[in-house]
Amino acid sequence: MAWQVFALRYAMRAARRQEHFIGGDPHDAPMPMDYFVWAMVRDGRAWVLDTGFTAEVAARRKREYLRCPIESLSLLGIAPEAVEEAVISHLHYDHVGSFHKFPRARFHLQEAEMRYATGRYMCHHRLRHSFEFEDVAGIVRMTFADRVVFHDGDAELAPGLRIHACGGHSAGLQCVTVETARGTVVLASDVAHFYENLEAKRPFTTAFHVGDMLEGFDRLRALAPTPRHIVPGHDPEVMRRYPAVPGLEGIAVRLDLDPKE
Repeated sequence: MAWQVFALRYAMRAARRQEHFIGGDPHDAPMPMDYFVWAMVRDGRAWVLDTGFTAEVAARRKREYLRCPIESLSLLGIAPEAVEEAVISHLHYDHVGSFHKFPRARFHLQEAEMRYATGRYMCHHRLRHSFEFEDVAGIVRMTFADRVVFHDGDAELAPGLRIHACGGHSAGLQCVTVETARGTVVLASDVAHFYENLEAKRPFTTAFHVGDMLEGFDRLRALAPTPRHIVPGHDPEVMRRYPAVPGLEGIAVRLDLDPKE
């Protein structure tokens, strides 16, 4: 049985083009950013990719908080207390911040990301500004509670669901591939923030290693059967291109179904 895959939008940010490309952009037009968590469902079991941030962090970082990403999973028929497995693409605040709202889940993380978030590079404000101390400390606590599974590179987590280490944006970044009825869907998370980052090979401004980021774009293409199977991590186009979950227009879309255009 193929996986069903959902993107759930939980926050927004007003931004401009120059903020999303290293070197800026000569056309400094608005280019807003959406924030998502993703759910993969098969045989009544749900895996979640990333956990979003909290209302408190949204207020401090001046993001428009639409809904709690974890509580909103119930709109998809997913009870947070029943989720047993979650993938954390990386430890930036907008991808791990609400992990504590899962009472049972184990968290799958690249070991390189934990080393990065707790090591010497965090002495540099430019690199640590995308992390929240309490998030990182919380994942350390989850480690001591035997609720973190560390990976060193690619791995199959369940039949038809795999993680792939990419790096670039963060030292231990990973994306997810899911086997669906339309083929292999690549959930890029922050390996590619926007379609334009990927298509024009223009790296995003927050980068640990620019070369790895550019090679990450190539990795996404190699993992996907076609470019239409790659889903970037923050592009509002995702909500426009994919069919909405009935009754959840503007909130959640189905990624295992073909794009509308």
